[in-house]
Amino acid sequence: MTVSKDDAIAHIPPSASFAQAAALSEGGHYALSNIRAAKVSSGQEVMIYGATGAIGSAAVQIAKHFGAKVTAVANTKNIELIGSLGADKVIDYQTQDFTKTEKRFDFIFNAVGKSSFGACKPLLKTKGIYISTELGKNGVNIWRSITTPFFGGKRLMFPLPQTKKEDLVLLGELFEKGAFKPVIDLSYKLDQIVEAYHYVESGHKTGNVVLQIVSE
Repeated sequence: MTVSKDDAIAHIPPSASFAQAAALSEGGHYALSNIRAAKVSSGQEVMIYGATGAIGSAAVQIAKHFGAKVTAVANTKNIELIGSLGADKVIDYQTQDFTKTEKRFDFIFNAVGKSSFGACKPLLKTKGIYISTELGKNGVNIWRSITTPFFGGKRLMFPLPQTKKEDLVLLGELFEKGAFKPVIDLSYKLDQIVEAYHYVESGHKTGNVVLQIVSE
């Protein structure tokens, strides 16, 4: 196999392990792609729903890099973790109804797919944008991404994630500066791959689960 030097390939950051490099490019590129699609800029109010996952934990840090004020929605056990990633406010969805917050947002990123545009729409500002990582019931997010722009108000977007060379380079630079550290929950050896899949499918992981093909 050959790969062009201009394709989505970059050197592992000097201080990163192989596990960190793998996690860096997984949730990070999805988060970065969606944050760029929403054109997040300095001073904007951003909500990350599902902030404890691989994509959500990356989104918190990357949105902060772009200067946003981040409200993260997470579970009880990860409140301190998400706060340490830079979130300005963390809402515990196990004890609070995040839809009752009085704050209004320029961008709501549903990084776990367990809410909906309908539930989040009242929290958006007049020109606010909602993006989810999943299709929604019966693919509704695709249809709404086509129709909501015509009304000129709150929009649902469904951008297709793209991995570009410059994105990987940026993620590496953020890692080296300490602005983005991928969260790694557990690492499994190759002969534990079934156990690893079961854990991920349980829906209880925090950040990334890494499979070690060989020992470092």
